[in-house]
Amino acid sequence: MAEALPLKKRALRGRRLVLVDIENEIGGAVIDEAEAALAQHAIDEAICLAGCDQVVIGVSHIGVLPTYLGWPGCRIVVRSGPDGADLALLEVLNKERIAERFDEVVLASGDAIFADAVAALGAAGVSVTVLTRIGSCSRQLRMAAGKTVYVDACAARFGGVA
Repeated sequence: MAEALPLKKRALRGRRLVLVDIENEIGGAVIDEAEAALAQHAIDEAICLAGCDQVVIGVSHIGVLPTYLGWPGCRIVVRSGPDGADLALLEVLNKERIAERFDEVVLASGDAIFADAVAALGAAGVSVTVLTRIGSCSRQLRMAAGKTVYVDACAARFGGVA
């Protein structure tokens, strides 16, 4: 007797999506490319970015150019206003069939707005890691994620103090 196929077979086994709320990671608006490069370095040290990872960065219109110059090769999604970067990343999570395309998602943020989407990915069998600054992760997001990793990308910006 043949084994039943899984209900949802992921098209790209082993692929990882890295979503970055860069303003959350550096502690404010991205105003120069060095800040984006600092965030990339900190995230790379925490999770070892691979060339096959798809990286999507949410940012407001103010930080588009510095982010593009400081973190080359990433996809940038833009929205301005309150929670603009968060909403742009949520649109990716909610409209791009992430659970069908990726086995692992890393979300670099600490905002509670992502908790429901992260919980839904976990329920769909996706391994979800939240990468956040110490003291900046909401309780809801920590509980929704399969794993939480702490990083302090903004330490250099604030003289070593998070």
